Amino acid sequence: MKEAAEQLRAVVAIVGPELSRLDSGDVATKTAPGEWSKKEILGHLIDSAANNHQRFVRAVGGAGLEFPPYTQTEWVRIQRCNERPWAALVSLWSAYNDHLSHVIACILMRPSPPRATSARRNRRRWNSSSRITCDT
Repeated sequence: MKEAAEQLRAVVAIVGPELSRLDSGDVATKTAPGEWSKKEILGHLIDSAANNHQRFVRAVGGAGLEFPPYTQTEWVRIQRCNERPWAALVSLWSAYNDHLSHVIACILMRPSPPRATSARRNRRRWNSSSRITCDT
């Protein structure tokens, strides 16, 4: 999992500048009817980051593993990313994924549940409903 956080940071560091270099006029063009433009694809990736963010936090926070559905075509249609400046979408994608790498790293730093043999020695009690933050 630590590698996942590091890999995500590396992808953002490499891909963010590459995305910024794309021609802002070309990124709104759809290659075929019914296909998404590059802006819409990046908007979808931002949506995926947002959905994964809340899933990670809810799963670790003990809120259960039932999540609302993600209807990607509907989200893309409603948000109309083709109307957004390309630089704003790239900036949001980069920042959100950088933050997700931080969240993943925080999940890795959370304390493990104590073993039955050492539970008495632990001053902090842990159970499935314990809230865990990066400060924990």
